[in-house]
Amino acid sequence: MNTLLAGLAGALVTGGLLTLVLGAMARPIPAARPRRTGVRRLRVSPRTRMLLGVGLGAGTLAAVLTGWVIALVVVPLALAGIPVLLAAPPAQREVARLEAMEEWVRTVAGTLSAGVGLEQALLRSLRSTPKPIKPEVAALAGRLLARWSTEDALRAFADDLDDPTGDLIAANLTLGARRRGGGLATVLAALAESVGQDVRARREIESDRARPRANARLITGITLVVLAFLSLSGDYISPYGSAIGQVLLGTFLALYVAMLIWLRTMARGTPMPRFIGSSVRERAT
Repeated sequence: MNTLLAGLAGALVTGGLLTLVLGAMARPIPAARPRRTGVRRLRVSPRTRMLLGVGLGAGTLAAVLTGWVIALVVVPLALAGIPVLLAAPPAQREVARLEAMEEWVRTVAGTLSAGVGLEQALLRSLRSTPKPIKPEVAALAGRLLARWSTEDALRAFADDLDDPTGDLIAANLTLGARRRGGGLATVLAALAESVGQDVRARREIESDRARPRANARLITGITLVVLAFLSLSGDYISPYGSAIGQVLLGTFLALYVAMLIWLRTMARGTPMPRFIGSSVRERAT
């Protein structure tokens, strides 16, 4: 009974250490980001829920067969958390959105060079808008059809894109809506070229960041295989069966997870601040 209570205490200590590590790695919301209304809930994918359920069942079985109560915490967190920690960050999605912005700007520039007005060019661009930003462009077209002023619609468009490059595009379009000059198509073509250079630079950066992530996956895989092989002998892991051993094992695992989180944080870039949009204007006033 004492061993069971001590093992349960070790599992609680491990969960507390993991919670402290995740809390320490949390980052404050940048001041320039748009203000969200309502409470943002934690979203858990069906795949993660399935892994948590399988891990809880496997951990319960392991705890019953071996007496290691810490398995109730370690196994579910390992099955659901390690794939998340070793997965690539959402940088590929950001690069795809940048490519879509570049293509869309080139489409608008080409339509404007044919002598079409700005509002009509924005509406016509919806048919050939790339999928990553099509909802945002559709919302922009809907606002224009609803008789919004062009500047207000473009500010809302910048908020929908929620990206510094989107702010730059919206700013150039807003200036074009104010001045109604004939050089907007040339400006947009140059802007599309600049965005294309940014896309190529980000792809090179992500290629360099992928190397440490691949090394972490390899090291983690080798570690798991070695531990699984050594656990079959029984003698190697027998010291961890005691109460103190389970507390130490939970501490070691928490430190390893902290290193994975640190590695993921190092490979994460700092987003550029936004400078346009209704949310930015509200914060400035």
